[in-house]
Amino acid sequence: MNAGLLLLRLVAGLLIAGHGVQKVSFRLGGHGLAGGTEEFRQDGFRGGRLTAVVAGASQIGAGLFLTAGLLTPLAAMAAMGVMTVAGTVKRDKGLWVQNDGYEYPMVLVAVSAGLALTGPGGWSLDRALGLTPWPLWVVLPAIVAGPVSGLLTRLVLHRPSAPAERKERKRYAQAAD
Repeated sequence: MNAGLLLLRLVAGLLIAGHGVQKVSFRLGGHGLAGGTEEFRQDGFRGGRLTAVVAGASQIGAGLFLTAGLLTPLAAMAAMGVMTVAGTVKRDKGLWVQNDGYEYPMVLVAVSAGLALTGPGGWSLDRALGLTPWPLWVVLPAIVAGPVSGLLTRLVLHRPSAPAERKERKRYAQAAD
């Protein structure tokens, strides 16, 4: 069981962290902070550079903490929050990733919740520091707060687009198909 939880933490955590690195740098195929800022603008977010930095830092931190199995419920909460935001961006494209849908963010939210519920396993910093098992009164609120914080972030930072901009985006999307 410890090996399975370690594998889950390594894969999910490093992918989440890598996604954050892409948001703020040219590493791992990223387009730098300017590219991350533009991506958020195109996705309808306000906040510009600060939004990209906070999102990238959240993904990097949550991913690395999940990977290490450190403060697992809080790391899972942060990962679920940022991946919920990603899911809201892709919601209009449907579920499946081949259509740029929200399948992948949803899987990472579920894996993060699962790790919070099971704990990080014996091969983790939580275990080494004597922090496990985490009590349900910590885990359950973290599992709820993660997606709720992502939805609130989307609500607060979403910039309603003008009718002409929406029309142009729709026309561009149809031309790309």
